[in-house]
Amino acid sequence: AAGDLGRVVRVVKLLGFVNAIPTFSDHPKVVNGCSDLFAAVFDNIGGHARSAIGVGSLPGNITVEIEAVVEIAA
Repeated sequence: AAGDLGRVVRVVKLLGFVNAIPTFSDHPKVVNGCSDLFAAVFDNIGGHARSAIGVGSLPGNITVEIEAVVEIAA
C-alpha cells in the first residue's frame, strides 16, 4: 500500500492470530517468525509492540493471520 518499503518510518505494532487446538499454548513462538522477519527487513525501525492470540479457526482455514500497524512517510 505504501508503494515502497523505503517509506516505512517504523513498525508500530503486530497482532498475530494463530489457528490452533485448545491445548496449544505456544502462540507467541509462532508469531515470533513475523517479528523476526520485520526486524531483519527493517533493522532499527522494525522493533514493535506485539500481541499473539490463539483462535479456533481463521478464514480459509489459514494457520496464521497478521495485522500490522506501520507508520509511513508522506
